[in-house]
Amino acid sequence: MSTLVVCIDRGETVADIAGELPVVGERTIRSLVTDVGLADPESSRVNCLLEGLRLAGELRESGTDPVVAVVSGADDSVDADRDLARQIEHLLADRSIESAVVVTDSTAEERVVHVVESRVRVDAVSRVVVRQARDLESAYYLLKQFLANEELRQTVLVPIGVALLAVPVLVVFAQSLRAAIAAVAALTGLFVLYKGLGVDDALAALTGGVRDGLYTGRLSVVTGVIAGGFALVGLVVGVISASPLAGAASALVTVMAFLFDSVPWLTTAGLTASTGRAVDEWLHSSRVGNATFNLPFVLAAIGLVVRGFGAYFLERAGVIDPLRMPATSLGVVSIRGFTIGGDARLVAFVVAGVFVSLLGVVVAMRMGESSVDDRSEEID
Repeated sequence: MSTLVVCIDRGETVADIAGELPVVGERTIRSLVTDVGLADPESSRVNCLLEGLRLAGELRESGTDPVVAVVSGADDSVDADRDLARQIEHLLADRSIESAVVVTDSTAEERVVHVVESRVRVDAVSRVVVRQARDLESAYYLLKQFLANEELRQTVLVPIGVALLAVPVLVVFAQSLRAAIAAVAALTGLFVLYKGLGVDDALAALTGGVRDGLYTGRLSVVTGVIAGGFALVGLVVGVISASPLAGAASALVTVMAFLFDSVPWLTTAGLTASTGRAVDEWLHSSRVGNATFNLPFVLAAIGLVVRGFGAYFLERAGVIDPLRMPATSLGVVSIRGFTIGGDARLVAFVVAGVFVSLLGVVVAMRMGESSVDDRSEEID
């Protein structure tokens, strides 16, 4: 069994010079080092190839049989990564290789290390950093490479340019340098959080999911829009109910007033969205998962409990009256009117929430058992 020392290149230099890929063998790679160095003396790929030869020598001295190779992709694209994968598979098919050591010279190559890991165990990754690049005299070349990278330009230079343009505009309109600096700092902070928390990736994934849902005719897209409308109505209703109490009552009572009137709408929004998801699962696989089936019961239980606590605090504060049930008659049976308030009202809502939650667990378990029985019958 041998250890593969593979130098990864994502560019056109090595691919054009080598011709046939992958390049295997120390003697062939020594010749390739000379050709690459003559083609581009400033390229760090020369140092990457030399590092691969050095690691192969160390492995040989330690008693390991090394196989040194160079794989290269013509450009920075998905097709280039697939070409790298085919070259790795070609190396593994012709040799008995137990593990690999990956040599790179930039972050771009490190992003495709998983291509090697998916096919053979990777024991180490060695990134070559040219010593001269740490000196002040190489700042010009680093800046040149930075400006040549489109992704870095968009991520760093564009926000800086927008901030510099915003400062004089805000100074003219706001007539205050302090306000302009505060506004620019706030926008910069929002951008940093936007990138740091991965909001752009989440929005891209959400947009892709909505687009796929529209193309495939998923009901969850429609119910999601309806749920968003219900949630918006709930927020507005809650704000309208809590606004009169903002100055006259405590913060706790204000929050409870918001929750008391918004929770029914928010719960309805959750039930609508979960129902659409359950229908999509049933249409896709003719069954509904236990978690999806139990979700509406959990949402309803949470809504009952939160509304019960909200009603308790609002009644204690004198904002709402106790719950009065009018007298009713059903044939020979007549029920006198009664009032539920205070602790009894809270207990009733909590018990109802617990009952709904337990009902959801029981129903989900029964659905799971029937699904298991159906699968076992299919197997039999």
